[in-house]
Amino acid sequence: MSVTTVTHINLRNQARAALAFYQAVFGGELTQVTYAQMGNVQDPADADNIIWGQVVAANGFRIMACDMAAATAWNQGENAFFVSLRGNDADEITAQWHKLAEGGTVLHALGAAPWSPLYGMLKDRFGVVWVVDMGV
Repeated sequence: MSVTTVTHINLRNQARAALAFYQAVFGGELTQVTYAQMGNVQDPADADNIIWGQVVAANGFRIMACDMAAATAWNQGENAFFVSLRGNDADEITAQWHKLAEGGTVLHALGAAPWSPLYGMLKDRFGVVWVVDMGV
């Protein structure tokens, strides 16, 4: 038996764009279900929003996202979680780093660290903080 963890991000009216962005960075298959498709529309503003979505890539990358319902309190938060991206190919990690950084803010430039040949931290354009490093 094996167990995996998948980061699930909660957004407000941005899940569709966020999932498309992550698919563009990592590739893979995108699946999205709207509130209307689930028959779970409590507020008409939610109908076309994503109640559940994910990107699953052959390289092992997975992320899930949803748009919080209009009636649900939501705050983007600060440091509530980081998404850790680890790989063993420096070129692949560097390319993904640059794509994630588009429209975002670099918090710690990608470079060597005592525990990794490559390490960096950035906040992407959706406010998600990514810790990127290369496994040794």
